[in-house]
Amino acid sequence: MKFIKKFVRDTKAATAIEYGLIAALIAVAGITAMGAVGNSVSNTFNKVNTNLTSP
Repeated sequence: MKFIKKFVRDTKAATAIEYGLIAALIAVAGITAMGAVGNSVSNTFNKVNTNLTSP
């Protein structure tokens, strides 16, 4: 019974889970942003390649 009372009052695990969720959201946002930038850079290089190879 003491273990359950101590576990309920312990907030360290909840804080760790919150930090983990924040880190996961930041990672997803970063991956999404990098994907968009990657597509933009790819399109730019394709346009340059097209203009350089056109007579």
